[in-house]
Amino acid sequence: MVLEGRTIQLRCWKYEVTGFGGYRIPVYFLDTDLPENTEWDRTLTHHLYGGDQYYRLCQATVLGIGGTKMLRALGHEDIERFHMNEGHASLLTLELLEEEAKKAGRNSINRDDVEAVRDKCIFTTHTPVPAGHDRFTNELVERALGKREVFTERMDIFCYDRLLNMTHLAPNWSHYVNGVAKKNGEVAREMFSGYSIDAITNGIHAGTWATNPFSKLFDRTIPSWRTDNSSIRNALDIPREEVCGAHVEAKKQLLHYVNRETNVGMDIHVMAIGFARRAAAYKRGDLLFHDLKRLKTISSKVDQIQLIYAGKAHPQDQAGKEMIQKIVQAQDILKKDIKIAYLENYDLALGKLITGGVDLWLNTPEPPMEASGISGMKAALNGVPSLSILDGWWIEGCLEGFTGWAIGENGRTSQKNDRSRDAISLYDKLEGVIVPMYDKDRDSFIDVMPTQSPLAINGSFFNTHRMVEQYVLKAYV
Repeated sequence: MVLEGRTIQLRCWKYEVTGFGGYRIPVYFLDTDLPENTEWDRTLTHHLYGGDQYYRLCQATVLGIGGTKMLRALGHEDIERFHMNEGHASLLTLELLEEEAKKAGRNSINRDDVEAVRDKCIFTTHTPVPAGHDRFTNELVERALGKREVFTERMDIFCYDRLLNMTHLAPNWSHYVNGVAKKNGEVAREMFSGYSIDAITNGIHAGTWATNPFSKLFDRTIPSWRTDNSSIRNALDIPREEVCGAHVEAKKQLLHYVNRETNVGMDIHVMAIGFARRAAAYKRGDLLFHDLKRLKTISSKVDQIQLIYAGKAHPQDQAGKEMIQKIVQAQDILKKDIKIAYLENYDLALGKLITGGVDLWLNTPEPPMEASGISGMKAALNGVPSLSILDGWWIEGCLEGFTGWAIGENGRTSQKNDRSRDAISLYDKLEGVIVPMYDKDRDSFIDVMPTQSPLAINGSFFNTHRMVEQYVLKAYV
């Protein structure tokens, strides 16, 4: 591919994902770190979301244009649909335009080319955070890609407010656009007025996120669960003591890890609340510590609650790092009253251990900033109910008292970033509903939490089987 008038060599790494049915899906990773390239060009695939604006534009060029060229070089000539996940890859439309013109024996782009490309493209938007939408000046675009006639002739499609806006570019060139939850679709329609934007709610891969105790239970009681996630609704027929037994085993595995890593001394008989996700300020991981005195009071009513946290901040996200510091400081202040662990080296394996092993999953994003949020789906698959702000997927997944509980007055989330009211609602729900329920039967989990309802209701729906089926029916076919 060409960047700044010079040719850049791309290498492709292939990883094959093998499904439960034996079907293999190739995943390709692009790499510019080759001796044929300049020292600067070799760094383009070193850092995700790194560098300055020009570095980001060059990365987008490698992904969109270079990625399309790589697919053609690998023999993928008959691709019917290109699915852009956020706007990062949207320059692929430029490469597809040039392909259409060349097929017709032309050097210039016409309306038929535009419609042909639009018919091939699909766009999914996630984030309502402005920083998540890249914008580049015409000067930077011309420096990277050179002067292109299509930019001046079709500025209405490529530019927004006289900037190359990668997120606006993608829906301009797509015949189908969607958000990743019903609420996220509403937010996207407000952000990108004039576009028809649908919603397909995200889901999780059940075979990946079910903990070992639950995988064994499902294999024995719902044999088809791996290939037909909708059959997980039959979890309602599993004896309740077996579901609770699987949960206790998952909790033991989690607490063994926590105690080994932190020596905090967590107890299998004490209610464990979990919060683990990317440490971004809008996710408000520190909301539970808004009023330390109130939190101590709640904990004292059940001979303590115990809190398990994990999550990393982006290296450039100072606010996210500060939020982690606040939680660690609260951990030190409360150490005589509440056992708290902030686990290091958060990754997929640790995330699975936490979502499957706690008694209650906590989610406190600043509305309406949650695109979808999938951590609560992972918890539900393992019989763990959520206590969550009504945002993202939880608006669809919350059945009060059955799949979990909502944070907010009368089931409605307060106004944007109203931390005090959200914190009070969180404490009220813990103190008035959830903690007393847990305290009724300390020796058995059977009468404590509605373990089968999250499983059967949310586990059977918020999964990738249903999600991909919707993409096929709505977008691909």
